[in-house]
Amino acid sequence: MSLQDDPLETIPVTRALRRSRGRWRIFAFLVLAIAVVVGFARFVPLMTPAADVVARVTISGAITTDPERTALLEDLAEDNSVAAIIVAINSPGGTTAGGEELYASLRALAEQKPVVSTIGELGASAAYMAAIATDRIYARNLSIVGSIGVYYQHVDASGLFETLGVDLDKVASGPLKGKPDFDEPISPQVRDSLVDLVDSSYQYFVDLVAERRGIPRSDTLALADGRILSGIMAIDAGLVDAAGGEPEALAWLQAEREIAPELEIVPVWPPRRAPGWLDLVFGSLAGALGETGWPGLPLDGLVSLWHPHAR
Repeated sequence: MSLQDDPLETIPVTRALRRSRGRWRIFAFLVLAIAVVVGFARFVPLMTPAADVVARVTISGAITTDPERTALLEDLAEDNSVAAIIVAINSPGGTTAGGEELYASLRALAEQKPVVSTIGELGASAAYMAAIATDRIYARNLSIVGSIGVYYQHVDASGLFETLGVDLDKVASGPLKGKPDFDEPISPQVRDSLVDLVDSSYQYFVDLVAERRGIPRSDTLALADGRILSGIMAIDAGLVDAAGGEPEALAWLQAEREIAPELEIVPVWPPRRAPGWLDLVFGSLAGALGETGWPGLPLDGLVSLWHPHAR
């Protein structure tokens, strides 16, 4: 018997190897094709808009300036897949700058697309400023609405410093520079300057309400003493258009803005993020101890807020 393989006997082996290589080539091609399709799919939403939707923007908690929120509202104005926007509000207000920023963003959005707002439990101060930027406002009959106004809050720790025997010495370029300061009571001169600051912001707020709600300024001033109103009272006063929530807002969009009834409502704000372990630990600790005030609000500064220590 020869030590060399018979060529006829190696033919099946060669054919098997060829078939195996062919299968691997097909497999590699399929993997490459899948990779190309998956990679392309990542860019499809940017190239071809999906079916039309109604976007829901939720405004809750304390309102502060937020570049990410502003960018999202700008994107909604340019997104052809978004037919209309519902702004769901449940907030006591926030900083004056935060309320102004949100108002301006919503007004710019409303220039491009229908925007309607709904007030849940609470839509006060800067949150109400946001609501009047929309085309129509809905609130529950027993929602809390209003608190049109502004105040400046300041922490005076001078008594504590005196008890501790601590004295802060400083040199300023003028009598109002760095005032008010937490190591001393507010002087009459400083208080007068703060009154001017609050009044300027207050008049701005009143003008917005009078203009957007079509209420005579004198009547707006009567409502803008900081009072809160129920939804029923706010409707009677002209601060809210009608009683209702998201279903009523959607029905109005369909009837008055010709939004198709089959469109899905898609939440777009706030962004959904998975909490990290630090959030879980410290969030639970804050809940156990009881949070004071509203997260994100400064102890000192100009705010348009109904209740700074509500929980």
